[in-house]
Amino acid sequence: METGVIDVSALPGGLDLQATVESGQSYLWRREDGRMYEADGAFGGSAWYYTVVDGEVIRARQVDGRLEWEASTDAEPYLFDLLRLDDDLDAVVAAAPDDDLIREAYDAYRSMRLVRDPPFGCLVSFICSAQMRVSRIHSMVTALAEAYGDPVECDGETYRAFPTPERLAAATEAELRDLGLGYRAPYVVRTAEMVADGEAHPAEARDLPYEEARDYVSQFVGVGDKVADCVLLFSLDFLEAVPLDTWIRTSIEDYFPDCDRGNYADTSRAIRERFGNDYAGYVQTYVFHYLRSA
Repeated sequence: METGVIDVSALPGGLDLQATVESGQSYLWRREDGRMYEADGAFGGSAWYYTVVDGEVIRARQVDGRLEWEASTDAEPYLFDLLRLDDDLDAVVAAAPDDDLIREAYDAYRSMRLVRDPPFGCLVSFICSAQMRVSRIHSMVTALAEAYGDPVECDGETYRAFPTPERLAAATEAELRDLGLGYRAPYVVRTAEMVADGEAHPAEARDLPYEEARDYVSQFVGVGDKVADCVLLFSLDFLEAVPLDTWIRTSIEDYFPDCDRGNYADTSRAIRERFGNDYAGYVQTYVFHYLRSA
């Protein structure tokens, strides 16, 4: 077991670990006290959170301006990558348009960062997200890991990685329905088959132009434009992506009605321009979390 500390108070914009991993961006982190996505958790993430990446267990908690970690490897580079600790949040906030809703969202959750999840786990998580509350999505993804994830031993404890494409491709639809996936079960199996067979992989969208990347990710079964945008934003570094979920569509109707163009592609272009193309995904995430938590 290796340990370390990152002085997140020295980072531009700081870090709010809890808001970052409990804001509906990621379902691959788990909270060791079992209170993931409970509304009354402590600011900053003083509970221990963990994830498994590349066969390594990464545990972290925030105590004041310090991000303490314990892991089966040197976790600092993983944490900088997964939590986007290199992002200049002060610059992100400064670039935001002058709008009351956006300013309220930034003020309420200042120091929340975007995540950078592994592409396959992110893809399956958001296939599972359709018409589900964030807490239910998290439970569903956790159940997949418990049933099909490889066990990883660390400091006498057993953790579960997110399943490989091959393990999920070998699952039956009935087994996944028993885990609560419902009609999403065949989508997960077929998407896993596509990745396991080398037919496509979400990571291959990373170097494409944004709208081409969204089209590429949309080829996976059960993936529409909104899920594709989630994968682009929360895994593949497309900070301009704005997933048009229920909360953002409501905010468009109530606050930005001139951006509603009647279809996903045109509305997406309009709201990206209104939010600022460079960091529109940051604005979306803050507004989503602010409205959902209000």
